[in-house]
Amino acid sequence: MAYEFERKQRIAVLGGGPGGYEAALAGAQLGADVTLVERSGVGGSAVITDVVPSKSLIATAEATNSLAEAADLGVQFFSRGETGKPVRPEIAVNLAAVNKRLMGLARQQSEDMRAELVRAGVRIVTGEGRLDGSSAIIVSTSKDSGTDFDRVEADTIVVAVGARPRVLPSAVPDGERILTWTQLYDLQTVPSHLIVVGSGVTGAEFASAYTALGSKVTLISSRDQVLPGEDADAAHVIENVFKRNGMQVLSKSRAESVVRTEDGVVATLTDGRTIEGSHCLMAVGSVPNTSGIGLEEAGVQVTNSGNIRVNRVARTSIPNIYAAGDCSDSLPLASVASMQGRTAVFHAMGDAVNPIELRNVSSNIFTQPEIATVGWSQKQIEEGIAQGDIYKLPLKSNPRAKMLGIRDGFVKLFARTGSGTVIGGVIVAPRASELIFPLALAVEQRLTVDQVARAFTVYPSLSGSITDAARAMHIVL
Repeated sequence: MAYEFERKQRIAVLGGGPGGYEAALAGAQLGADVTLVERSGVGGSAVITDVVPSKSLIATAEATNSLAEAADLGVQFFSRGETGKPVRPEIAVNLAAVNKRLMGLARQQSEDMRAELVRAGVRIVTGEGRLDGSSAIIVSTSKDSGTDFDRVEADTIVVAVGARPRVLPSAVPDGERILTWTQLYDLQTVPSHLIVVGSGVTGAEFASAYTALGSKVTLISSRDQVLPGEDADAAHVIENVFKRNGMQVLSKSRAESVVRTEDGVVATLTDGRTIEGSHCLMAVGSVPNTSGIGLEEAGVQVTNSGNIRVNRVARTSIPNIYAAGDCSDSLPLASVASMQGRTAVFHAMGDAVNPIELRNVSSNIFTQPEIATVGWSQKQIEEGIAQGDIYKLPLKSNPRAKMLGIRDGFVKLFARTGSGTVIGGVIVAPRASELIFPLALAVEQRLTVDQVARAFTVYPSLSGSITDAARAMHIVL
């Protein structure tokens, strides 16, 4: 008697960033035959040239700031001069060593992720991939003998090709003086004067970091304030810190062009002003890597910006094709990409799945101090899009903040009017990325401010400000 065995479901993942990596792992976990196609290394740009190296650089900047501010806590650094008198040493940053370390960390993280996929049974193909209709990926691999092509048949395809820095024709990066954020890690010395064009998340983070590392920084912002679109109070705090630390912030200014000179760069603004610097970072957004990969031929719908349209389970207009990460039209966050990758595969394979609720996503801006947010915003409440009460508690009243010498920041809670259900929040503080978790949990689980207030926090702690703010919003029955 002959037996027919059910064939494993075949999943092909194009792109090995956070979304593609999680999709491949999820598929292997559920018993699928999974192939991952990646051109530069597992982890994609998020690990190799973006999130991991940039946040490692920021960690060095934070360490530099801690040393510089230690005197406020009574810690003083001195060495003995030739006369035997104490001399206060300068803080020096070896940027070549810093960049070597962080790129090593990025490579190690990529290798660890690759090893994890191999252990799970995922087949990894290195090369340039493009869709061949809705049921296969063609991979081109360069070899000494020429270009080889590999065809990966699939029942389900997950596209996770990420995005790249936007390049303006009037300020084309050369990798030496005019740079994108992926090119900063080739610098051997701290720029004497770094011009940053763009005051969004990327521009603000690097402007903050390089100020701490010792650069003179000029930040060109086309808006009224830095970090347009973020919580206004949070942006105000960050801009004040920037200026206090010596950064020049040019608000309502737009760069028309950036050109290289013999020993630096010149940025020309639309009003005719010019700014001379040693280097320029172009942080003017990103472009999805969706062009020329067969999406149109496969019938996959994209937006005018080239991002792939997806629904709440990361499905595209073609039923068996999903998309995850910065190439999709969802929030460009590594955490969202990872969730999309898992959700896509769970849905494709018929496993239990909770559609992604972007309102519950917490995000963080790694300036100093950090800005973390979750849920509805104050602007949406003030515009009537959401119904809520607002309470803001400055960190300067927190005993732990006083002990640590923290001067800037706050905890802000948003609670549904009447019920007291937590619908959002903003935290501006050192390590706000860690402090936001209780609020993210409260938003996800629909906890009330009274439920949050009843949780015991350590005394003294920065997290105590969260329960203090919740207690202040007590709902009287």
